[in-house]
Formats: sequence, structure tokens, C-alpha cells
Amino acid sequence: MSDQKEFQLVKFTNRPTGEIVRDVLALHRMWKSGALGGEHMPEDVHPDLPADSPLLLHYLTLGMCLNYQRNSYKLWEACTSAYDTEADRWVFDPMVVCSSGEDQLREVLVRHRIALQPNKHVGNWYRLCGGIVQFGDGDVRNILKQNSYDIDLVRSFIQENRKFFPYLAGNKICNYWLYVLWQYTSLPISNKEALTVAPDTHVINASVRLGLLSIDDAAASNAQERCVLAWDDILKNTSFAPIDIHTPLWLWSRLKFPSIDVSLTKDR
Repeated sequence: MSDQKEFQLVKFTNRPTGEIVRDVLALHRMWKSGALGGEHMPEDVHPDLPADSPLLLHYLTLGMCLNYQRNSYKLWEACTSAYDTEADRWVFDPMVVCSSGEDQLREVLVRHRIALQPNKHVGNWYRLCGGIVQFGDGDVRNILKQNSYDIDLVRSFIQENRKFFPYLAGNKICNYWLYVLWQYTSLPISNKEALTVAPDTHVINASVRLGLLSIDDAAASNAQERCVLAWDDILKNTSFAPIDIHTPLWLWSRLKFPSIDVSLTKDR
């Protein structure tokens, strides 16, 4: 990992659970107070559409499928650029995408720099549109409805049919996608407690910094699974759902780990 040398300087061994929970509470309050920045998260950049609009859901869903190992802010800015170009807005309509073909899709996604890999990224976007058409008649809302808008059921459905939902079915992206839909749409999405932390690089790095994971854990092939299990376990007796701490951890890592103000926890 790129930050491994830095972590070797601050690695904790058998750090008490209470200290980790205290620091997480402080980080959450630092985030809420604006001390970690994050007034605008990457996915905040989205079109001004009704919260129940299928176009908003498709924008968030299709954009999320490429939110992997890249600058999230630039990805969503690129998606907004395509949406704001009326002639290119069709790329967020799965039915139109499937009838237009990959070549026309490639031209738009590459030009707006939504797709940085002209074959793989475009192919995944196209295949995801096909999955939405096949299972939802072209509308993500139908897939959610068929699974009772229950986060656990929707996630299981997407992951059981992962070949139709590339990238979106991954543990990190699937959980964060559902969190974003819960946060930005008005659909009756329920069971937020079933969401795990979204174990991207920033969250894993922050977990090491806090002493929840070791450097070896973070370097393991199943690092994401270890991260999910560790946060599920440590937060089970707190008021937090694991996904609640994703944003403060993500921002803390992105800011290169500023000092944690533990005084923010003294009133609890």
C-alpha cells in the first residue's frame, strides 16, 4: 500500500476498543462541525432532479459503477458535464443506451472523460444498462420495488446477478451505492442498518491508523472483508450503523489524518 511506511510509524497493537470508539465518535463530530471539510462530497454533484426521478437514480447508479480506483470528484463532475449536454444526456437512459450500441456510448463517455478505459469502462456501463433493462424493464426503481426497497434484499439480488451489474455488485460499491440512493432519493428505502462500511482505500487506511486493522490486514487479499467484519463488530453496541462512519473516515484519510479532537466526546 502507498501509505505503508507512514502507518509503520503509528501502528497500534491490541489497542483498546473503547479508545477506538472514542476516536470514531470524535471524528464523526469533527465531520459534522466541518473540521474535516467535506461540505461537498463527490456525489453531491448531481443534476437538480426530483428525488423520485428515474433519471436521478440512473445518473447515480451508472456513475457509481465506474467509481473505482479513480478521483471520485472528477468522475461525478464528468457525469454532470454529460448530463448538462442535452445531446449526450441519453447515456443515463438504459433503454436508449441498449438500443444505441457501445460505439455511440463510447464516443460520449470518453469525450466527457467518464470512461478512462474506452473498452472496459464503456463495456461495464453498457452491460449494467442491459441488467437494468432485463431485470427492471429499464428502470432501477423496479428492481428496488421487486426487492421491497429493503437494502439487504436489494444488495443480495445485485450480488447474486453480478454478471449483469459489473462493479456495482462489489462489496464496496454496492454498499455505498445503496447508501447514496438512501441519502439522495425519496424512495422508501429501508434497513439502512444492513449497510456495511464501504471499504475503499481511504476507509481501510483510516482503519489501520485507528488501530482497528493491522498493516498485514490491510495488505491481505481479503482486506475489504476484514475491514467490514471489524467495523461491524466494533460498532455493534453503539448508536452507529457502520455506513454512518464512512464519510468521516474517508475525509480524515483524504486530509492525511489531522489530529483527532477527543475533547468533543467529553459530554457523553
